[in-house]
Amino acid sequence: SKATVSVLNWRLATSRSALLQKTPMRSAAALVAFVAGSASGTWPVIPEHTLPQTAASYLLNRSTIIMPCNYTGFTDPETTKGWAVVDFDWSNAIGQGTAEGWAKHRPMDDEEMLFEQVKMTTNATPGTTVWVYRNTVYGYPWYTSVRKTLDDPAYRPWYMKFAESAKPWYSDPCDKNDPTLCSDLYHSQYLVPGYPSGGWGTCAAPGCDCGTQPCGFYVWNHSSDAVVYNQTFQEWFVHSYMLNEVGMSPLVSGFFWDDIWDPQCYLEDQVPRTCEDMGLTQADLLQQSAAYYANMEALKKATLALGKFSWQMLWTGGAADNFGQTDPAPLVANNNATLCAATFRSLCTAGSAPQTRAMMFPLHGIPEGLLTSPDLMQDIASFLLLRGDYAYIGWAWMACSRQYPFPDQFHADYGTPQGLCAETAVGSGVFTREYTKATIQLNCNTWAADFAAKE
Repeated sequence: SKATVSVLNWRLATSRSALLQKTPMRSAAALVAFVAGSASGTWPVIPEHTLPQTAASYLLNRSTIIMPCNYTGFTDPETTKGWAVVDFDWSNAIGQGTAEGWAKHRPMDDEEMLFEQVKMTTNATPGTTVWVYRNTVYGYPWYTSVRKTLDDPAYRPWYMKFAESAKPWYSDPCDKNDPTLCSDLYHSQYLVPGYPSGGWGTCAAPGCDCGTQPCGFYVWNHSSDAVVYNQTFQEWFVHSYMLNEVGMSPLVSGFFWDDIWDPQCYLEDQVPRTCEDMGLTQADLLQQSAAYYANMEALKKATLALGKFSWQMLWTGGAADNFGQTDPAPLVANNNATLCAATFRSLCTAGSAPQTRAMMFPLHGIPEGLLTSPDLMQDIASFLLLRGDYAYIGWAWMACSRQYPFPDQFHADYGTPQGLCAETAVGSGVFTREYTKATIQLNCNTWAADFAAKE
């Protein structure tokens, strides 16, 4: 099936780690059996016509997106004004160094401060909506909804444990600031806030407060069949963690669903011996992956039904059923006429991913240089040539504490498209598309854009 072929060529691209391009080919027989036995649905394959269930807009300024964050406090809403979708990372307002932030709070309250950032940002720009970060593999105790489950022993079956048979473990089961605070629930200390210093955030004296458990990246047991307080794990994961008060807010229109379970233990954002420390066999990994995909498929359906979306459902390049990469490269080459033309010839078709998916079009350069970028108008022209009903131009993950100026050029109104883009003549390398208010053209040979207004 299409799903099986796609899984055999996974490009797992949701993480900031170097594993982005290193997922190996699987055994065909093992994967066919795995996919056939996994949950109904397609996750992590994103089929065509996976689109937001909201009204489409061809206004350029309503088709923009960025992924900012600030290590030293809230992100100033003045720095994100104008952008239609603002996607915040979990590390926003973490409190690096002496700066105020959620890592210094007792207990940590990242989830609540993220929602405060949502309200600050949407108030600054009418019409702006925010996407918020949620991890799908790791339970972060600095999220209150997660910490409550870690503090309550009834939820222990929902978490993976250190395997006694795997000693000595790579990851320390005890808190790095308080060696008397230990847990048999598996957790790594990758990027974890610390005192007097830590990952991306700094706690206040006398140390970090993640509740009754050490601070760390805990790992959910997606295959758990334990029912806790009349909820299955999937019900809690979808409705009490993802689609809780924050996720259900009309100010939140989407999510960034980070990381992924994988039959070869490419979980992303992991430390050495992650699966060995948990004592996971190949059969365990297959079971966890299948359960994870089932839970993600349920989450995808619930999210779409609410008119919300996620970064992972965006098309950012590559195969037509890829899911959104965290840091994708620009789709159209600005320094290679042959590649530029080949891209348009491939994508100027009715069945192409930009027409059947929601496209995220990465800009060239860096955010701080956008107002003077020599590629800005060419990027706008390329975006208008390729886009379908649902598309966003902007920036993916560029790390924290950046500036995101909004160019006046994004306020131009070109109307709506009248047909697809097309090459002006066979082999010309010049591509054009008619809009109701302008004719858009890009010359791959000279990397020149033209916007001819219509009377």
